[in-house]
Amino acid sequence: MEKLGEKFYRKPTLEMAELLLGKVFVHNAEDGRCYKGRIVETEAYLAEGDEACHAFRGMTSRNKVMYGSPGRLYVYFTYGCHNLMNIVTEPEGIAGAVLVRAVEPLVGLTHMKRNRKVSRTVDLTNGPGKLTRAMAINLTHNAMSLSGETVYLEEGETLKPDIVCSSKRIGISKGTDLLWRRYVAGSPFVSKSKPGPSPKKNTALLESR
Repeated sequence: MEKLGEKFYRKPTLEMAELLLGKVFVHNAEDGRCYKGRIVETEAYLAEGDEACHAFRGMTSRNKVMYGSPGRLYVYFTYGCHNLMNIVTEPEGIAGAVLVRAVEPLVGLTHMKRNRKVSRTVDLTNGPGKLTRAMAINLTHNAMSLSGETVYLEEGETLKPDIVCSSKRIGISKGTDLLWRRYVAGSPFVSKSKPGPSPKKNTALLESR
């Protein structure tokens, strides 16, 4: 599959949250192992007007990569046990990122299962902390460019609009009214969430901004 170049990442955060669906995330690990997963769920975060965003109150040593050039990873440690992986968006100086919440595992399943200590493929990467552990992503990958050879995206597949859904983001206490989560309808690899209002098929990228 074709590797995506820098131009792909130069798009608004909310647009990127949808365009990332179907793309394949690749990690060529230092030990020679290769991991690949098709992105099936994302969440958008913007500093401006979004209290759930790490950069809402300005730049810190933790979130400064969000203010850098687009097309880099923003990886952070949370809840004392999970690394979460984001893709930096927006022009340099403006903080924005898309959290990769779930992927469909494609390559490296045996090693993913060992990393996660689970046997069912459907349970491997259906959550943001699960996928980073399965695909051996950690804080050493923070600020790493997606234009290199270690981590990058491949073209994957273009999804039909009618299978892309929007909903409220998961596991946050602020900015809960924003429909900035995007996911592939019917995918068994989408993360599980608490019952709530029925999701909406995405009819306009910016309608929830």
